[in-house]
Amino acid sequence: MQEKTSSQGSWASRWVFIMAATGSAVGLGNIWKFPYITGENGGGAFVLVYLVCILFVGIPIMMAEVFIGRRGRKNPVDSLEDVAEESGQTKAWGLIGIVGMFTGIMIFSFYSIVAGWVLNYIKAMATGELAGLTSDQANATFKALLADPMTLLGWHTLFVVMTVFVVARGVNKGLEMATRIMMPALFILLLVLLGYAMSTKSFSAGWHFMFDFDFSKLSWSAVLVALGHSFFTLSLGMGTMMAYGSYMPKKASIGSTVIAIGALDTLVALVAGLCIFPVIFANGMDPAAGPGLMFMSLPVAFGQMPFGQLFGFLFFVLVGIAAWTSSISLMEPTVAFIVERMKIKRITASIAIGFIVWLLGIACLGSFNFMSNITLFGKNIFDFLDYATANIMLPLGGIFTALFAGWAVKSKFSEEELSVSKLFFSYWKISVMVISPIAVAIVFVLNL
Repeated sequence: MQEKTSSQGSWASRWVFIMAATGSAVGLGNIWKFPYITGENGGGAFVLVYLVCILFVGIPIMMAEVFIGRRGRKNPVDSLEDVAEESGQTKAWGLIGIVGMFTGIMIFSFYSIVAGWVLNYIKAMATGELAGLTSDQANATFKALLADPMTLLGWHTLFVVMTVFVVARGVNKGLEMATRIMMPALFILLLVLLGYAMSTKSFSAGWHFMFDFDFSKLSWSAVLVALGHSFFTLSLGMGTMMAYGSYMPKKASIGSTVIAIGALDTLVALVAGLCIFPVIFANGMDPAAGPGLMFMSLPVAFGQMPFGQLFGFLFFVLVGIAAWTSSISLMEPTVAFIVERMKIKRITASIAIGFIVWLLGIACLGSFNFMSNITLFGKNIFDFLDYATANIMLPLGGIFTALFAGWAVKSKFSEEELSVSKLFFSYWKISVMVISPIAVAIVFVLNL
């Protein structure tokens, strides 16, 4: 197959691709969701199962997405169609990319609302509005935010504009430049917060909670949560890694690169837990506080600790950066598709998609106030989009991507792209042909 390059440009180096893909993978799922689901599911045993799932489900599917993108050198839909045609298969496989793009836009619409909450808390931490709050006051503050549609709209609008600004600038001036600045900043903030957590008397309790393996606390439902989260945290099933893979240098090894991304993503989740749990334990709070852990429990905890306002501010800045890098990757596949298929300028495509996301986001934020009476299948709009994407669309995208890479693409093409040892290729092939589809299908069926 003749060497191809993406019309959108390419990453300057393998390391830039690792940072960009890690930025996509590292988001609210790592810093907001992972700590509280670890808390809800018993700690260390859950973490161990999660790591096994990353290794045998997440990484093989990510390798498949990246090699499809790099071989096609186009947006996810066209890459899937070209790789399918090359292997003598129907172009209908391109539907995986179409579903993935719709999924990404749907996720962005409610993700932006949560990111807006984070921006609000950055401001509140900086101005001292959250200083000295009791638990009841923190709960009331968060509920008041949800009940205020104009404030939510303002933060939602700002976050969408921030994302459109980066994506509109293209691969090198936008995505790559943002990655070069934001990812080092994220890692530095994470290390600063880890150092702060280590200075507390409860760091040992947090460490043991994260890494002591008590399998009596592990339930079958916890295994399913670990499997589901390991899949979703790596930005799989929505075309992102295909789009990013299309900009990947040809000489870079996909196998070692994807393992590095998976390792960094997992490391961020684990370190985030080590930053959060000591703070929670130091204040006698419940690590299984659920989704409210970040917005209701942590502000109280930071407010009662030395230099808590400063480190609380840094924590929410960290979460904001993680959300921003992920939202960029949610938009990129669709923007690349519009630019390449419709020959529209990138800035126009970015603004158009941003406007659609903004409109959908209004319905999502309205779920907490003026549209709270509108339901779909018994759920408000925010919860419905969250459920439909996480439990239906992403798993389906993952299953069909694995089946396509394992069964439809000729082995000589996947082996040529992956450039790994025979043993590693055999592990990957078995994973995408059998292990990953079955594992994701189990999660899919049982979640339904």
